[in-house]
Amino acid sequence: MPDWQKLVRRRLASLALEPELRDEVLAELASHLEETYDAIRAEGVPEDDAVRRTLSQVPDWNDLQRRIRSARAKEVTMNIRVTRFWLPGLITFVVSMSFLALIEKFGPRPWALYLGDGPAVIRTTPSLMVYIPWLLLLPLIGAIGAYLSNRAGAPIRTVLVSSIFPVLPFIASFVIVLPVGLIIDRHVGVNVVAAALLRALLGWVLLPGAALLVGGLFAVLLLSRRSVSRSATAG
Repeated sequence: MPDWQKLVRRRLASLALEPELRDEVLAELASHLEETYDAIRAEGVPEDDAVRRTLSQVPDWNDLQRRIRSARAKEVTMNIRVTRFWLPGLITFVVSMSFLALIEKFGPRPWALYLGDGPAVIRTTPSLMVYIPWLLLLPLIGAIGAYLSNRAGAPIRTVLVSSIFPVLPFIASFVIVLPVGLIIDRHVGVNVVAAALLRALLGWVLLPGAALLVGGLFAVLLLSRRSVSRSATAG
C-alpha cells in the first residue's frame, strides 16, 4: 500500500500555508485517499488499479492547491472582518444599549420636545426624547469601539465605522420600516411621516452618532500620537 502521507506531501509540496494548518490539510487529504483506497481494495480490485482509481479522485493537483489557497484566503478575510469590524461594533452596540436600558429604568427622565400646534393628543405626546446621560456616555463607548478595532489592525475608516456601529441598526430600520409603513397606511400624510422621520433621525441617529464619532475621533487621534511617539522613541 502506498504511503499516502508521503504521496500527498510530494504532490502538494508548493502549498503555501501556515505549518500547523498545512499539516492538518495534508493529513486530512491523505486520510481521505487512504480510506478510498481501502474501500476499493475491499471490492477485490488489484493494488495497482486501486491506486490508480484512488489518485483519480484528484485529477489536477495544481487546481487543488489553488482551491485550498483560495478557501484559506476567504477564511482569513472573514476572520479579519470579524476581529476588525463586527466584534468591536457589536461590543459597542451591546454596551451602549445596556447603558440606555439602565438609564431608562434608573436614570433621570429624558428631555422631551413637544409639538406646539395640532390636535391636543399631539401636543401632549413627545415628538423627540433625548437621554442626556446616555449621550454623555456615548463618546466613551465610541472610543472603546475605535480602540478595539484599531488594536485589531483596522484602517481608520473601519475604526470610525466601528465606533458609530450602535446607530447603524437604527439607520436600517428608518430606511426600511418607515417607507413600508407609509405604503401600508396611506391615510398617514407624507408630511407627517417626513417630520417623524427627521425627529427620529435626530434623536436616534444624528445626535448619538455625533457623540460616538467624537469618541472615535479622539481615540484615533490619541492612538496615532502614541504610535508616532513610539516610532520616534524606537528611532
